[in-house]
Amino acid sequence: MAYRTEQLDEIFLALADPTRRAVLGRLGQGPASISDLAEPFDMALPSFMKHIRMLEGTGLISTRKHGRVRTCTIEKQAFAAVEGWLAAQHAVWEGRTDRLERVVASMRDKEQPT
Repeated sequence: MAYRTEQLDEIFLALADPTRRAVLGRLGQGPASISDLAEPFDMALPSFMKHIRMLEGTGLISTRKHGRVRTCTIEKQAFAAVEGWLAAQHAVWEGRTDRLERVVASMRDKEQPT
């Protein structure tokens, strides 16, 4: 899967903050209002809204307003870029560890008396 470096940078920056990770964890259970999401955090609503705006800006969540209540929903497809990047990194490192294993086995075979 193709991904943009800027997109990944923004997503990983969003994921670097424990408040935003907690919000995403809660939204993994289903949609929630901003007031419900903000409740466990000891911060003013305008400060909390900065976290919501960042998550929304990266595409990790979306918000909808129903009357006076704004509801947040996780956007699972936004995680595809991260999953693709992680899969590519996994393949790279798996290849490297496989080569290392072959080198170690070869060295071990050379040390064995014949």
